[in-house]
Amino acid sequence: MTRIPLRPLATILDARKRGADPDVIERRHTSQRHEVMQAEMRGKAEGRLLVLGVMFLCAFTVIGARMALLASSEAAEPRAAAGGHEILAQRADIIDREGRVLATNIETHSLYAQPQEMIEPEKAAKALVKIFPDLKLARLQKDFTGKRKFVWVKKKISPEQLQLVHDIGEPGLLFGPREARLYPNGSMAAHVLGGTSFGREGVHAAEVIGTAGVEKTFDDYLRNPGNGTKPLQLSLDMTVQTAAERVLYGGMKLMGAKGAASILMDVRTGEIISVVSLPDFDPNNRPLPPVEGSPDDSPLFNRALQGVYELGSTFKAFTIAQAIDLRLVNPSTMINTRGPLKWGKHKIRDFHNYGNSLDVETVLTKSSNIGTARIAQMIGAKRQKEFLGALGMLEKTAVEMPEAAGGKPLFPKNWSEISTMTISYGHGLSATPMHLAAAYATIANGGRKVTPTLLKQQAPVSGPQVLSPQVARLMQGMLRKVVTDGTASFGEVAGYSVGGKTGTADKPKPRGGYYKSKVIATFASMFPSDNPRYVLIVTLDEPEVYTYGEKRRSAGWTAVPVAAEMINRVAPLLGLRPEIEPGKLTGITLTSN
Repeated sequence: MTRIPLRPLATILDARKRGADPDVIERRHTSQRHEVMQAEMRGKAEGRLLVLGVMFLCAFTVIGARMALLASSEAAEPRAAAGGHEILAQRADIIDREGRVLATNIETHSLYAQPQEMIEPEKAAKALVKIFPDLKLARLQKDFTGKRKFVWVKKKISPEQLQLVHDIGEPGLLFGPREARLYPNGSMAAHVLGGTSFGREGVHAAEVIGTAGVEKTFDDYLRNPGNGTKPLQLSLDMTVQTAAERVLYGGMKLMGAKGAASILMDVRTGEIISVVSLPDFDPNNRPLPPVEGSPDDSPLFNRALQGVYELGSTFKAFTIAQAIDLRLVNPSTMINTRGPLKWGKHKIRDFHNYGNSLDVETVLTKSSNIGTARIAQMIGAKRQKEFLGALGMLEKTAVEMPEAAGGKPLFPKNWSEISTMTISYGHGLSATPMHLAAAYATIANGGRKVTPTLLKQQAPVSGPQVLSPQVARLMQGMLRKVVTDGTASFGEVAGYSVGGKTGTADKPKPRGGYYKSKVIATFASMFPSDNPRYVLIVTLDEPEVYTYGEKRRSAGWTAVPVAAEMINRVAPLLGLRPEIEPGKLTGITLTSN
């Protein structure tokens, strides 16, 4: 705006000449200036009113649209906002080799309280204790009547429990949807699956993380959304696993054992078809780790992978196989078995007196400690250690479970000659049943090393040649004779030729020495022995059975019958057809024309 002076000099002088009043000119100019200013202010005010009107129009439009949307939708209870939406809860399924579900997810609810919203907190606490007996009434009443604004009541509840809590009618008790892990088969394969727990938690979601077993080993894979809906497929067969668990449980009770373990392995691929450790647990309600006592007293202890035992005479097969492979002996070589065998202050004895000598095959069949120790002397400490190392008996197994790390074999640092002699028949070196299964699978697989796995394989896996195929074949026949003529006579199964070796080892005390009346009984077997497809290991912890007028603890009386029953049950499930030998025809005489 161009400002005009209120008293222009030229105009004032002209007014004075004409005799006019100069003040009138000033008032007129002032009035004109005010009119211009008022016009400008009026324009600004009108613009502001226009903008404000547009804003009100937009606001009322949004509110009207929201009201129309709410009017057309179903009523729902409002929920408090939470940061749980950022928690990834989806977890892939775990299935067996045939695609049957071993672990999956279910939608469940958590239960929490907002005490400031509660009407009758003490009454609600009493009602909750009736629904959840593990809750403490005093603790709930203190939390509900105190200054806390949020209280977790239960992290996971069933649909039935949800309905019971809902029936209490307390507005301060609220539910949060979340995903939980479900093991539909209960305790089946519990040690393999392991279990899960909740990591980060929110009101509306919780992070499910693996805590043991394959759930922990493959936690990243199971939680990776990039895998979509692709499940983790294991090598286990659910039907075989179920049968093995039932037979082993019955055998453990019948033989009065403290615990038991079994492993069924495909010798061509190393796939673990079944692995059982008893006692077991339900991964849906995984117990807490023990804080005192022996680890193997807990059902969480995996005897197949964590149980490091002296496995007794099952090692004799390795000693004899190596000696034959080195061409130090053959099955008919005579071995001095005159006892006791003295080495320094040590004496090695046999369970029975087998006379002055036995051939190598009979040393294995009759399970002579003295004969095996003399064969080990021929091999020597260095070569024996190298061979057992090649079999994988000196390092932890590669099974895909965190528990495998706890099953590291124990062996002497100073591998002396006496160590060589005792290790030859399974004393002085401790390993797990899984180690034994892999080593026997190597013999059954034509001498090629077998690496055990819990993942389904698409084709046979060829490891390094540890033993010549000819010697492996020879050992398969000799192990068959252990069943037909030796210490494993109760291992015969009609229709299925079984070969194997028994092992009975004194159980060591925690602080050194051995128990006099407690043993670890093991039977390592393969079937069919003429063309082995599977290896089965059965181990019983502290078995004792009363039969034929006396107490018996040896593997031939305890582990072998259990393994025979297991083979009888699972062989048809594995698709193996029994080979029925023709019986003798009575009352018929063959004549020639």
